[in-house]
Amino acid sequence: MAASGLPRGIKKNIDEFVTSLRKLYSDDLACVILYGSAASGELTEAHSNINLLVVLKKTDLPSLEMSRRLVNHLSSRRIEPLFLSREYILGSSDVFPIEFLDMKDNHVCLYGPDVLDEVRIDPRNLRFQCEQELKSKLILVRQQYLRVNPNDKRALANLLFRNLTSVAHIFRNLLRLKGKTPSRMNEDVFKEIAVEFHVETAVFLKIWQAKKDPARLNARDLKALLGDFVLELDKIIKTVDRL
Repeated sequence: MAASGLPRGIKKNIDEFVTSLRKLYSDDLACVILYGSAASGELTEAHSNINLLVVLKKTDLPSLEMSRRLVNHLSSRRIEPLFLSREYILGSSDVFPIEFLDMKDNHVCLYGPDVLDEVRIDPRNLRFQCEQELKSKLILVRQQYLRVNPNDKRALANLLFRNLTSVAHIFRNLLRLKGKTPSRMNEDVFKEIAVEFHVETAVFLKIWQAKKDPARLNARDLKALLGDFVLELDKIIKTVDRL
């Protein structure tokens, strides 16, 4: 039932989880979808969670209460179920286009009709969310920087590399606006953004390379990279704002 290529133990847990859902909800269970790294084949067995979209006919609290023991069972701890209704999904693709596109790109339907096949994304909504998230990220980085000890190398590196990863995710969705299928490799994403949006992304590539060997950087280097990161992110935001 679960996606092929998964470790046997994880596949067994997923199959048992879905079987239990079917017993609990019967006809009220509309669909179960595996998405994320477990569906795309990029699962890190020691760290990744197993993301399941569980589509119920009703998602009121009494309905959710029925699965409390299952969700908290020891063998299910790595399984992260997201309980939604079909109506909620189809009515929310305008405000969560990035999230639903990510699901659509990497998913396996384990039970029932695939509700994600019904999801349609308006490019205007995708552009709006990309702009919103980039602007929010810029504000957040500036605020977080003020709370970091400027001589704390580890804290500076964590701030820089964590935010670079989340920005790369938004960049992938900007490429979708251009009709492109974005690469899974962040380095390729930065290069593609430079071509498609006619912006300079050398700073992001430099930071990505630095992430592979952070030990050679001191606090001054990291502060300089953070400064460049903020400046270039601001430029890209202005480009997206004109789309």
